[in-house]
Amino acid sequence: MVATRGAHPFTHVKHRGGTDETPNSEPSVQARLPIFLAGPEMRRNKVAYPLVGVPDTGDTAWMLASSALVLLMTPGLAFFYGGMVRGKNVLNMIMMSISAMGLVGVLWSIYGFSEAFGNNKFGVIGNPAEFFGLKGLIGSNGVKSVPADPATGTAAVHGTDIPLSGTIPMTVFVAFQLMFAIITVALISGAVADRLKFRAWLVFAAVWATVVYFPVAHWVFDFNVSDAAGNIVHHGGWIANKLQAIDFAGGTAVHINAGAAGLALCIVLGKRKGWPKTPMRPHNLPFVMLGAGLLWFGWFGFNAGSAVSSNGLAGSTFVTTAVATCAAMLAWLLVEKIRDGKPTSLGAASGLVAGLVAITPSCSSVNVLGALAVGAVAGIACALAVGLKYKLGFDDSLDVVGVHLVGGVIGTLMVGLFLAPESGASASLGGAKGLFYGGGFSQLGKQAVGAFAVLAFSFIVSLVLGYIIKFTIGLRATEEEEFAGMDESEHAETAYDFAAVGGTARTAVKEA
Repeated sequence: MVATRGAHPFTHVKHRGGTDETPNSEPSVQARLPIFLAGPEMRRNKVAYPLVGVPDTGDTAWMLASSALVLLMTPGLAFFYGGMVRGKNVLNMIMMSISAMGLVGVLWSIYGFSEAFGNNKFGVIGNPAEFFGLKGLIGSNGVKSVPADPATGTAAVHGTDIPLSGTIPMTVFVAFQLMFAIITVALISGAVADRLKFRAWLVFAAVWATVVYFPVAHWVFDFNVSDAAGNIVHHGGWIANKLQAIDFAGGTAVHINAGAAGLALCIVLGKRKGWPKTPMRPHNLPFVMLGAGLLWFGWFGFNAGSAVSSNGLAGSTFVTTAVATCAAMLAWLLVEKIRDGKPTSLGAASGLVAGLVAITPSCSSVNVLGALAVGAVAGIACALAVGLKYKLGFDDSLDVVGVHLVGGVIGTLMVGLFLAPESGASASLGGAKGLFYGGGFSQLGKQAVGAFAVLAFSFIVSLVLGYIIKFTIGLRATEEEEFAGMDESEHAETAYDFAAVGGTARTAVKEA
């Protein structure tokens, strides 16, 4: 979507905030500029993509740190989900998140990046063969760079070229994008806790990443690239370029996408044995709080890192992310106090995650007051939405639908209400404004179309995929396995040794 995941790997485009950032004048400037901004010699010789040159060290350092921060979110999610399940299922829940790291990492490096950022004239899916195995994206030694020769458009010294994505090495861009793919897949697991076979999870995760996440990332994050004459030389996704909805860091591609998949999968799986009559309380609330803290910490890389530069945009998104999260947590606790009489630690953790989800698509579009509004609305709405599963009868075990799907929709739609005229996102759209700033319903309509398209596509494909797995290799654990616990039945392990307090570990885990 517009003003989203930084510059395209092969060109100088508007960053997420909507402002052009031309590299500083230095010996390698010709190597760092795109062909349509470089000198006439480079244009005549049609320098091949990607361009090579000297990365900006400050931007590179920030993006390396941001990539690590986003990766930390997945172990944080593992603790968050692990603490929310019963003691006999905690290892299985953690394993579903951790396994996504290895599985998606392999797929991304082989064809996932190309599928998300490869060329496609129809804006539906990138060419998976274009950068298969990340070919052409990694310099021959990746250590030293030299300027390109203007006469030839090639590096003056062969073997020392570093392909660039904007001002950072292409390898860093690929790594940063990988972390988003990992966390999106891992998020789905919370909807199917306590009953999904681990083998079925791995198959679902691999196929879902391939046929849902990678294409949707192309829709939302991949921009068209034009030459000096205005001819499109790289075709990106339809939501980013034709619809022009705004999603800064993945409210649609990550949260709505994962939430819709979770809804479909828990419908196919059915309810846990005994739900909702049997209490299934979180077994370790300190784990939940620890996981929420790690998620909040890593989310600053998720959002502020999405500026793909260490600049003012990164700073402003850092602030809007922080204040929206605070507002959402307080709003959730207020709902609990009014509805239940007591605020809870689980509510605090869930509220801050809801705020993080909602501010993800809008953090570059809103000012501080807008961010507070986004957080407050998300905290209230998600606190109420998590109860819908009892009324509608779908067993969303850990509230992926109530927090991520609902929060993602709220954050995406509120861009159409609170798009501030002073924001970078507004500038990138020629001065577009939200409804509350006199901009009318135009942007709100675009946001709604983008959100619904991703929701519908992910839900339908995930539903079909779930049924295919169910009727082939099997999707759900047996009643005996579910009773024994997924840790023992799927991994032959238990998280806690209860034998020291009497009885056997097996008996104790069954009772947990």
